[in-house]
Amino acid sequence: MEYLEFELPIKELEEQFEKACAIGAESDVDVTDTCKQIEKKLNETKKEIYKNLTAWQRVQLSRHPSRPYTLDYINAICGDSFLELHGDRNVKDDKAMIGGLGKIGDQSFMFIGQQKGYNTKTRQYRNFGMANPEGYRKALRLMKSAEKFGIPVVSFIDTPGAYPGLEAEERGQGEAIARNILEMTRLKVPIIVIIIGEGASGGALGIGVGDKVLMLENAWYSVISPENCSSILWRSWEQKEIAAEALKLTAKDSAKLKVVDEIVREPLGGAHSDREKTFKTVRDTILSSFDEMKNLSPEELVEKRMDKYANMGVFKG
Repeated sequence: MEYLEFELPIKELEEQFEKACAIGAESDVDVTDTCKQIEKKLNETKKEIYKNLTAWQRVQLSRHPSRPYTLDYINAICGDSFLELHGDRNVKDDKAMIGGLGKIGDQSFMFIGQQKGYNTKTRQYRNFGMANPEGYRKALRLMKSAEKFGIPVVSFIDTPGAYPGLEAEERGQGEAIARNILEMTRLKVPIIVIIIGEGASGGALGIGVGDKVLMLENAWYSVISPENCSSILWRSWEQKEIAAEALKLTAKDSAKLKVVDEIVREPLGGAHSDREKTFKTVRDTILSSFDEMKNLSPEELVEKRMDKYANMGVFKG
């Protein structure tokens, strides 16, 4: 297991616990009390560290290499029922944006989301989770298909941003994202959005308009990443921690500002520390969110969604 810098005290205690248990197993020495003491201290240390995380530390957790990605959630939630669909019917199939049909119990959903890679080869294959215009057009095609057949949409957000390359701009990156935002505001089926990791800039907004926007506890959601914000304001990445605090990008800040509707709690230590528990929590949250909307008419859905976004940022002096 990989540890972040602020998790090193936990690593030391876990190593001590394993050594103590190993000594007890290999010899006649009774180390039961020692193991209990170390385990107690380990649990206290975990609670203390994860209770007081800074905004930058949550950004680091959201990027943890062991953190589950979109396909991990979909495969865990849907099992063998997931059928991935490909292509935007125009340019090509964008590997950074995945989507398809799946079932949770007896209810069908159209799942879309950004997918990152697990190693160097798959990160390049998935373009580090940064979608091109054809990725957003594929997502829109799938959402319009879902609308046609009355299937609710679930969108997983986990991207450092839309791909900023020259070829992406040539093929209309800005237009593709803007078109998705427009079409999602008036889509006549329920849309549930879940920010599972990084939610950066227009790359996130391109599939981020929903009736219910959920956010995992250690995810982040902002117009820009802390590093890029730091490089613009201070001409250096050195101030990224200050930028992270100033951007108000944590789940708690986003909920307070009413940018997201609900925070999805993660296991102690982050989503990767107990993947099965995380998957179950997300599955249950999707179903409960859908239950709130399933009896609304298409007109009511669109009206409530439009009102929700029209009221964001309203300030009364």
